[in-house]
Amino acid sequence: TESKHRRRGGDLKTRSTELASAVTGSPLTAVLSASTPGKKSVVLSSETRKELAKQAKVTKEERRAQIDERHKYLISRLADGIGLSEQQVEEAIISDDKFQLIEQFFAPSGLKKLLLFYQDVLQQKSNASLRSDGSTNSLLQKKLFITMGSTEDFTGICAFFLRTSDKVITASNVSQEVNFGMFDCANGNILQGLEFFLSQIMIPALKSQQNWGAVKEGLKNSQIQDFLYSVDKFVGTLSSSRQNIEDKIQLTKVDIDIYVSNLQNPSDYITAG
Repeated sequence: TESKHRRRGGDLKTRSTELASAVTGSPLTAVLSASTPGKKSVVLSSETRKELAKQAKVTKEERRAQIDERHKYLISRLADGIGLSEQQVEEAIISDDKFQLIEQFFAPSGLKKLLLFYQDVLQQKSNASLRSDGSTNSLLQKKLFITMGSTEDFTGICAFFLRTSDKVITASNVSQEVNFGMFDCANGNILQGLEFFLSQIMIPALKSQQNWGAVKEGLKNSQIQDFLYSVDKFVGTLSSSRQNIEDKIQLTKVDIDIYVSNLQNPSDYITAG
């Protein structure tokens, strides 16, 4: 039984080694740091880095081949809004590990929104080793990336695309079925960014809207007026909340023990009050 157990352990170790080699494409060396016992650094060999770079290049070219007029429409909107060239936007998108979300957005009854952040991100130096304790040298650089909006901190510009129906998005209908917008939350000031977006862009656009679908009266309809009033009120609440945060009153801590210790009867409380 003991020998069988040893063989199974040896087989498991062998399979793990084979799996690691299959994933990386070349040997992966684990080195224990002498200065920080117990912490492990993973150092990729030059062959591994070359293989990973090669695979990444192949993936990017495959994605580049998939770019059609729908993608180009999104790219042009992003380039105009953020201030990048279309080539820079395309490169960022095809390099993104969430590239498949674009296809899910185009699909019939697909994703209702597609979000991208453009903000400062810590990016690893190309020649740095990967360490399990996250202590790799890195640089703070602007990056455009696709996001679900729930996993990364939002500190810069949010660009978004919204679908107006469940139709499949095609090259011929993308400009009618997809709306583009963005708001700037520089330095993480989300309230100010949302307030500006609603008050300066959305509300003026809504109030100038002529076609309200089944509502023939348009802006004269009482429900439409109530809706616009609610939006105005919401923006006012945002503005008040932002001002309260920015102009907050900080109370100084006061030692009240000397006052409380002298209170003996109800009249003392009244006098203290």
